[in-house]
Amino acid sequence: MPPSSPNSTDRRHLFSWPLVPAVLWMGAFFALPLLVVLAISFASRGPYGGVEWTFSLTNYALIADPLYLKIYGRSLWLAAATTAICLLIGYPLAYYIARAPKQWQAIWLLIVIIPFWTNFLVRTYAWMFILRAEGVLNTVLLKTGLIHASIDILYTDMAVLIGLVYGYLPFMVLPLYAAIERLNPSLVEAAWDLYADGWSVLWRVIFPLTKTGVAAGCLLVFIPSVGAYITPDLLGGARTMMAGNLIQHEYLVIRDWPFGSAISFVLMAVVLLGVMLYFKAGGALDVEEERR
Repeated sequence: MPPSSPNSTDRRHLFSWPLVPAVLWMGAFFALPLLVVLAISFASRGPYGGVEWTFSLTNYALIADPLYLKIYGRSLWLAAATTAICLLIGYPLAYYIARAPKQWQAIWLLIVIIPFWTNFLVRTYAWMFILRAEGVLNTVLLKTGLIHASIDILYTDMAVLIGLVYGYLPFMVLPLYAAIERLNPSLVEAAWDLYADGWSVLWRVIFPLTKTGVAAGCLLVFIPSVGAYITPDLLGGARTMMAGNLIQHEYLVIRDWPFGSAISFVLMAVVLLGVMLYFKAGGALDVEEERR
């Protein structure tokens, strides 16, 4: 191969310079603090809190306790259920918005993002008034005769699930809308012309062509859901502790920073492993489809 010209080398250097601020920012405010937390996770708790710099693997061994494994399992289950429900609700909604007239798309998108105009903590408190025994939901159900006694929803896993779905549904709708809006309508029309039924059109044409939006939406919902703190703390109370609440409890209440750091890194590893498996499975499906 002929050697690259000086102009091409200059262009490569020119294109790399804009990356410098981002690299410095991520190194100073993401990678460096992460390394500090990693180092603390191998330390020991001092007699009065704080950190003693003696190397130990005890913090990671404690995570195998059934009590903590139960909290991890609850966090993963609620995050997975939140992602699935958001996908089931968000996909039809995103498809409807993407296929609506242009003047209505902006209005529907505005309705989707309007909740972001209010503080998330305030919105979560509002759900407490809705779900409590004397709240709006039970009052309406009692007056309509659908139930004869108040339902205990607040401070349960169901309340946390409702709050998570409400809070993160827009994060599913927006990437799905972006993917569906770019979908060529002629491909769907061609499927109908070839006498495909509605399910075949959805599953074999529309869904495969919008998998990037599905992947982005699932990640944007699952990752913050598994580490959620405010929603399980307010809507779940002491009965529903998730990994985020456990980390806060270890840091601020017990003041066991090394164990809290270890919990954080195990949670991060579990999430990264799930993401890697998800993308690996997606890549395998793409290869299989290409072979077909």
